[in-house]
Amino acid sequence: MGVRVKDIMTRNVVTVSPDATLKEIAGILVKHSVSSVPVCDEAGRVVGIISERDLLRPFGKTIAQRRDWWISVLAQGNDLEPQFETLIGVDQYRAALLMTQPVRTIEEETELSDLAEIMSQHDIKRLPVLRDERLVGIVSRADVVRAIAGLDAA
Repeated sequence: MGVRVKDIMTRNVVTVSPDATLKEIAGILVKHSVSSVPVCDEAGRVVGIISERDLLRPFGKTIAQRRDWWISVLAQGNDLEPQFETLIGVDQYRAALLMTQPVRTIEEETELSDLAEIMSQHDIKRLPVLRDERLVGIVSRADVVRAIAGLDAA
């Protein structure tokens, strides 16, 4: 029998809720030294995944220019209330808005060769691992590389 996802996955997965703020998510990534986390709803279902790259989007020039344009349209030459500008600021972004979805997932019984193929074909760095549609782990490219390094030459 070959190596399966369940043999190499990380079992204690850090997750966030769809309502987690950009700042909360960034703090979790830093605290746990990970580059992404699954986003799970109240029932524990994976509804998205959010990465460092997703957190960068609100700070890009294109988004800032679009935000400034909308503010000018809404204001129609008038000053907007400071509370309104605060309401639409980057600190108000939530996981549900920034996350990547739908999320490609994998079952824990998947063989290493199939996992490597999926990651390679779809340029995926990590996959949430499910059992009966519930999150039980996460597997990354680094996990696959470690498993390959540990394989017997036979």
